Amino acid sequence: MKKILFATTALVATAGVASAEVALSGYAEMGIQGGDAVEIQFHHDFDVKFTLSGETDGGLSFGATIDLDEVSNGISNRANPSSVFVSGAFGTLTMGDTDGALDWAMTEAFSGTSIADDHSSHAGANGNGGLDGTYDGQIARYDYSFGDFSVAVSAELDGTGAGTDEAGGNASPYGDPALGLGFKYGTDLGGVALGLGLGYQHIDSDNKVAGLSVSGAMDNGIKVILNYSDRTLAGADSTHTALAIGYTMDALLVEVNWGRFDFDGAPDVDGYGLVVNYDLGGGAVLMAGYGSGDAPSGNGNGDDTWSAGVGLSF
Repeated sequence: MKKILFATTALVATAGVASAEVALSGYAEMGIQGGDAVEIQFHHDFDVKFTLSGETDGGLSFGATIDLDEVSNGISNRANPSSVFVSGAFGTLTMGDTDGALDWAMTEAFSGTSIADDHSSHAGANGNGGLDGTYDGQIARYDYSFGDFSVAVSAELDGTGAGTDEAGGNASPYGDPALGLGFKYGTDLGGVALGLGLGYQHIDSDNKVAGLSVSGAMDNGIKVILNYSDRTLAGADSTHTALAIGYTMDALLVEVNWGRFDFDGAPDVDGYGLVVNYDLGGGAVLMAGYGSGDAPSGNGNGDDTWSAGVGLSF
């Protein structure tokens, strides 16, 4: 989930060439966080992102993004927080740090934001990443929309040629491309904005993921998201189920979510999260989050975590 803040733009033009735009956006936050594995502590963060876009005289759109907050040890063509795209009547081709077809298609079973991502990083949470990041994280995805339907295909290659994952292990199951296919459908059914997502990724018979999501946003401010996936990783089978129920009224957003991983031959793991956001306007949002699960949260603060503060978009 990206948090975006400060925006300024610059226009660049040359004679006979369509203009291009460079936009600088940023995000800052400050507050307090804690959990059962850490002491209560202050927290602040700042993120800067460049977005470049342009269009040819023939109507072909193109662009690139880079997130400077995540850049370390220089910038290479692998595992860096940037992406490039070209788009036209044929669809859109994106390459770099972008979602594979499964993640692109499915809706995550949480929304809103919290400083430590407590509500979206508990032990039962699943960001639908699937097999993304198996190798160097450089993904190529093509997507195309027609009416209420969209379709995408994606691939991530073992660029090292060594047949290993990015940690250097699991040589046997890896080496083949991580291929993905995704479908999305969105429509309005009598005051309910319905969204369906279906995705599949495959390396080989020991490494594959299939997922389905359903979301419904009602005119009265209630939103429900259901998310299910079935996966085999390194030959081990598991399923994941998640449900989120949220309510938005004017500037207020409140949501609770729950998720569970059912492992074949191992104990199940579940967790739940709660988030409250209040939009002050002008890019400022008050936020509070809580997460609890059977195992440590992905934010590193323990099994039970919380945070509160303000996010500032510029």
